[in-house]
Amino acid sequence: MGNQLFQEAREAVSYAEQVANGTLNGDKYEAIHKAKNALSSAFNQTTDAERLQLRELQNSIDSI
Repeated sequence: MGNQLFQEAREAVSYAEQVANGTLNGDKYEAIHKAKNALSSAFNQTTDAERLQLRELQNSIDSI
């Protein structure tokens, strides 16, 4: 999976999760906002398999 937008979305979600859990310092709401934007940007540029993973990542963000 070499899709750059997909990778950026995964990293943004991971960062938001870590900020929400207190593992990293940062603004939780800004991190969530950036993750949602990254997911949105990636969605139209991905394969079906990647879209499934993006939906799972979206669920993770929604549960924070």
